Amino acid sequence: MHIEAIREYCLQKKGAIETFPFDESTLVFKVMDKMFALAPLERLPAQVNLKCDPEKAIELRKTFDGVVLPGYHMNKKHWNTVILNNLEAREYKEMIDHSYNLVVAKLTKKQKEALAAIE
Repeated sequence: MHIEAIREYCLQKKGAIETFPFDESTLVFKVMDKMFALAPLERLPAQVNLKCDPEKAIELRKTFDGVVLPGYHMNKKHWNTVILNNLEAREYKEMIDHSYNLVVAKLTKKQKEALAAIE
């Protein structure tokens, strides 16, 4: 997958928005103002940082050695950096879904209700 496909997939998520809160070259995807994906646009090879359950993060790093790495400039226990164009689209989508679902699960009741009300 390339970064534009990642962008399109992330924006299909309910309540997802894209922002540039850090600088003009770091694309951040949020749901209810909480980050679930971050893509440094000028970094080569292209990559995306995704939130991940700590145990699953270790498993993914072993399974996809050299492609899934500890989160660059992130909490390495909870974030992975995933190099793009080395895996099947399905695998990237599963990791994005996992990240999004982790963030949504931690939302407050009020935020979950607001998210559910989005058409």
